[in-house]
Amino acid sequence: MFCIHKNLAGLALAFVFTTVQAAPTPAIDHLEPPFWWAGMHDKNLQLMVHGERIAELEPKLAYPGVRIASVTRVANHNYLFIDLVVEPDAKPGSFVIDFSGAGRDKVRYTYRLLPRAPGSAQRQGFSGADAIYQVMPDRFANGDPSNDSVPALADKAKRGSGFGRHGGDIQGIIEHLDYIAGLGFTQLWPTPLVENDMPQASYHGYAATDHYKIDPRYGSNDDYLRLSREARKHGIGLIQDVVLNHIGAGHWWMKDLPSPDWINYGGKFVATRHHRVAVQDKYASQEDADNFTRGWFSEGMPDLNQSDPMVANYLIQNSIWWIEYAGLSGLRIDTFSYSDGRFLSEYTRRLMAEYPHLNMVGEEWSMLPPVVSHWQRGKINFDGYATSMPSMMDFPLTDAMRTALSGTKEIYDTFNDVYETLSLDYLYPDPSKLVLFDGNHDMPRMFSVVGEDVDKWKMDLVFVMTMPRIPQFYGGDEILMTSTTKGRDDSSYRQDFPGGWAGDKVNAFTGANLPPRQREAQQFVRKLVNWRRTANVIHHGKLMHYAPENNTYVYFRYDDHDKVLVALNAGDKETALPVARFHEMLSGVASGVDVLSGKAYDLSRTLTLAPKSSVILKLKAAP
Repeated sequence: MFCIHKNLAGLALAFVFTTVQAAPTPAIDHLEPPFWWAGMHDKNLQLMVHGERIAELEPKLAYPGVRIASVTRVANHNYLFIDLVVEPDAKPGSFVIDFSGAGRDKVRYTYRLLPRAPGSAQRQGFSGADAIYQVMPDRFANGDPSNDSVPALADKAKRGSGFGRHGGDIQGIIEHLDYIAGLGFTQLWPTPLVENDMPQASYHGYAATDHYKIDPRYGSNDDYLRLSREARKHGIGLIQDVVLNHIGAGHWWMKDLPSPDWINYGGKFVATRHHRVAVQDKYASQEDADNFTRGWFSEGMPDLNQSDPMVANYLIQNSIWWIEYAGLSGLRIDTFSYSDGRFLSEYTRRLMAEYPHLNMVGEEWSMLPPVVSHWQRGKINFDGYATSMPSMMDFPLTDAMRTALSGTKEIYDTFNDVYETLSLDYLYPDPSKLVLFDGNHDMPRMFSVVGEDVDKWKMDLVFVMTMPRIPQFYGGDEILMTSTTKGRDDSSYRQDFPGGWAGDKVNAFTGANLPPRQREAQQFVRKLVNWRRTANVIHHGKLMHYAPENNTYVYFRYDDHDKVLVALNAGDKETALPVARFHEMLSGVASGVDVLSGKAYDLSRTLTLAPKSSVILKLKAAP
């Protein structure tokens, strides 16, 4: 009897499946953003609808506080853009959008307006009180080996290859949040986690193929939400890495572009020549300026045309969506200056209007402070150009320090370029909001840059952590990871973090089999960053520095309550510095205690620095 019923059930299921398969293909393949929120600052919302001949249909909806303001059809009739107005009094809930007309069956899509998290609009972004830990997820830790390869995605796991996927994922990051927090870091910057369905080298994440989907080899959108929540429990904010300039050639758009000019140069590869100054040079040709913002990075990375209002709106809404969805504390924006300038002004304006206290940091890989400062909020440029970008990556100061400690440049004093670069801070509207870093995934490891000299490596970290900047640290540097320093060699900069994979002989997370020198370096970072975490004078204090002499550099961080002296000696000999030179800061000061070693320093006459040393002295007034 059981067998008979089982067979009948199977026949019934087969009939249902046959019926479904025979039905017409759904007209809607993509509708983005997939949902939104009630009570947003900007009441306008543009939906991109993609489906076969969807433009032949007319959308309608009936929901209190929500109306269709306009509908835009573009060259490709498989797209429809619906401009909604979501009034402030619209309540969270679901409503149906009906698409009908042209003698076709009605298509229905249920859209959701979600309630906003309390305080969402007033969220606080990362600041000088924070320290950022950067990870490349594929190379950090493999928490879920089952997703290392995904059948539907082309690039499979190949841990032995420098350009292959190694299996690191969101679960791996979650499992080691206690390690990151224990080091003292309060913000986490993973390189992009959205889907990169590319045939090779997809691990880096900078070639998006779906803007609203986490790459399944990292996990799911729910896993990303879990990462954000778990990080918050550890006192860590989540910064998303955003790419506005380009996409991956495997993006679903590329199979069916909305319009011929959606991609720059008509969708045909024209390489950018990277002349970044062309967009702010009063003598530049329009050809060079256009090539910089419209040229492609590679054939595998089509360049988006943000001068198209539909492209611009899509990218702006996508960033807002992720901030709201995942509770982000900020954005890091890749290749910032390569995008259309007018778009960048509108992008930053709208995001800061939506989240007035959010922070965003842009990448402008120039060693010239005038070039970087051009993009910061409040900058008065000769051509009137302005953005609302709060922060930029401080490549000029980072490079000056790395070059100084590498010994690769002939200069009359080790720190002179550092000193002179800092003297140009007047070019920035707010230099304290810049992000200063020891390194990142695109650069040789700092320990290798300084010739594997631990003392110089420490010097750089002391500098990064005590400057009036937001410090950012590249994961793995705390255990003295090395790389090549000649040419560009991404594979060597992006090695796996030991202990992140089952079977690793060394586990840097637990310290198992970690060599003593690396363990000591890790402890140095832990002590330095945790001290900084509560050092308000470093977070908000002023800076006074003294011109370098005899390969030493001395500066002070101070406010109305506290005063800290930082001294760096890059020389091979002990150096005694007469304290009379620093009378502006040391008047009434008797001594100081090094926050790293606990050693007391008598400052009545001289400050004696050991060879290749760095000290951070918390100063004590004379009794």
